[in-house]
Amino acid sequence: MVKNMTCGCLEVINQKLLQKTKKHPCYSADAHNKYARIHLPVAPNCNVQCNYCNRKFDCVNESRPGVTSEVLTPEQARFKTQWVKKEIPELSVVGIAGPGDALAEWQATKETIRAIQADKHDLLFCLSTNGLVLPDYAAEIVELGINHVTVTVNAIDPKISAKIYKHILYKGKLYKGEEAGQILLDNQLAGIRYLTQHEVLVKINIVMIKGINDTHIPDVVKKVKELGVFVTNIMPLIPAPGSAFEHFPQTSMKEINDLRNICQLDIQQMRHCQQCRADAIGRLGEDRSQEFRLTGCEAPSLSFKSTGKKRYRIAVTSKYQKLIDLHFGHADEFMIYEGDGETFTVMERRQVNKYCAGMAECEEAEMKRDAILDTLADCQAVLTMRIGYHAKQKLAERGILSVEYCDAVGSGLKYAVEQLLEKMVAEGRLA
Repeated sequence: MVKNMTCGCLEVINQKLLQKTKKHPCYSADAHNKYARIHLPVAPNCNVQCNYCNRKFDCVNESRPGVTSEVLTPEQARFKTQWVKKEIPELSVVGIAGPGDALAEWQATKETIRAIQADKHDLLFCLSTNGLVLPDYAAEIVELGINHVTVTVNAIDPKISAKIYKHILYKGKLYKGEEAGQILLDNQLAGIRYLTQHEVLVKINIVMIKGINDTHIPDVVKKVKELGVFVTNIMPLIPAPGSAFEHFPQTSMKEINDLRNICQLDIQQMRHCQQCRADAIGRLGEDRSQEFRLTGCEAPSLSFKSTGKKRYRIAVTSKYQKLIDLHFGHADEFMIYEGDGETFTVMERRQVNKYCAGMAECEEAEMKRDAILDTLADCQAVLTMRIGYHAKQKLAERGILSVEYCDAVGSGLKYAVEQLLEKMVAEGRLA
């Protein structure tokens, strides 16, 4: 054991654990450019509804907590970890951060960790939780050897919590308002206390919401300091589309850093947080999760069930043939997929002259656009991340459906088929 003076407070930290923590990008500012992490999205459900969260909205180009492009089984998570470890040798941390709550799906979380531990990689394990059921599983967390746990604590006053959380689901019952806030707080504090007393390093995440908890945050920091917390991470609100707080202003980094400077007097502050996705991979600040999509492993043959047996030919815009991540007007190549609704195969690549390279060129691009339309004349649909109104109309005039989508090619083709079938039903061509 070693006594460590941090920000004027006396901490007793296991020396071996402290050495391991130097390889954890989130817990060590010196590690975030040296080591990589993998977040495994094996816990889709959540028992707390935060007013700033909407996990239904996802795009491969979006980065915020609660977002993932795929949910994994424990065995899939183990496979992905093996894959990433082989490709990214500096991988040092396996984390479970949802996309719901790691403890709301404890069985899947536990199975995932045990499966990866069986491979005997030299990896740290950590998880993130809202803390609602933390007292129920804290002992198992310690037993599993999870040395780093992040708990989101946005308030220690139930009246403030009532403004942040729509409801909680606890032991089969729905709670709202201050009652929900009190239950959540009591469990968070009890669970954090247990973990710190058993040599688990606890990080506290706090979402700064202007007009609700911004002036209250120093009180939160002082309270968790009393419990022996290792570090606190004050984060800006990211207004998620579809959430209750979607129209709230995003907190500026100046406001965040000013508050961090105040709270630094009590406990060390994390200042390099990237507010990662639940499926983030790689070093902080350079997420490589889309390179390791399991759906991407299916290419070039992509299988899925569909109700139709009709043959489909669909043109796809994609940078690397894994994701639908390219604007129609920016494409200089279209991947042509053909299939029967159950299996799709890449038939060919068709080169075109990209017609949109900026507003000035787009205004004079009519001839280039028409040439592209001729190239796609035998396709029933174009699958693309974005497409302009006029190009969409031109395709429609030729009987080609424009389908905008932002995900893997496999799921995009499935979605395109569904859209084609709906169009045929609407036109009376399919009963």
